[in-house]
Amino acid sequence: MTMLKKKIDANQYNLKDQVVAINRVTKVVKGGKNMSFAALVVVGDAASGVVGYGSGKAKEVPQAIRKGIESAKKNLVKVNLTDTTIPHQVLGRFGSGQVLLKPAPEGTGVIAGGAVRAVMTSAGVQNVLTKSIGSPNPHNVVKATFDALVQLRDKGDVAIMRGKTVEEM
Repeated sequence: MTMLKKKIDANQYNLKDQVVAINRVTKVVKGGKNMSFAALVVVGDAASGVVGYGSGKAKEVPQAIRKGIESAKKNLVKVNLTDTTIPHQVLGRFGSGQVLLKPAPEGTGVIAGGAVRAVMTSAGVQNVLTKSIGSPNPHNVVKATFDALVQLRDKGDVAIMRGKTVEEM
């Protein structure tokens, strides 16, 4: 089942950015050491359930963050949410990083570690239980979280796939 991913226009959303990780990178060259910075950034509009991530590299931190935000705006995804939580439990994988997302009742809040929390709050999820399994690398954790969010289906989609009405389920 291949789904066509339609491009989401970044300008129609009120996107907030959040820096997940900044990494100082050194390249050793003939003349000494070249320092640069790599930034992992998550952007999202909590009101409309749209979220994206990107990474940027530059000689200075602010430029790296700016590049990360530009990159993140280019790959936005729409997340299927039910009110304030997610519709069902899901396990996202990327590399050796795995992220388990569980729906939670009202008033639970976002129970998540650094990288997963950034994605969840940006996506507008208010109540969710998460567990990051395997790799603690923020890049892999963020990508695994996105893998999980893309797998989320709402009742209407599942009903159509199974050839039933929403009431039957």
